[in-house]
Amino acid sequence: MEKALWYLLAGTRGGANRARIIRLLDDRPRNANQLAEALEVDYNTIRHYLDVLLDHDVVEAGGEDYGELYFLSDRFEANREAFGRIVDRVEFETEDESDDTHTD
Repeated sequence: MEKALWYLLAGTRGGANRARIIRLLDDRPRNANQLAEALEVDYNTIRHYLDVLLDHDVVEAGGEDYGELYFLSDRFEANREAFGRIVDRVEFETEDESDDTHTD
């Protein structure tokens, strides 16, 4: 999973926002709309980020399609230290990534 986290956070555009999503989900489960509002990022962009995180088993979804809650996966929890190391080493650009066009 550490390689996947490097790819998701440092190797592709949108890594900073994916890290922000992970941090919010660490606080408590949230749905896509709550994440979009909290991060001030377009809902469709958040959905794209969540799909990527789901594909890499960083998050898991539960509940109904509408209002579906996202949680950090058990696999992520087992690799939480790797996330911390990566975030500490990566200097995220300060530019606003909310205009991301889903290129990753």
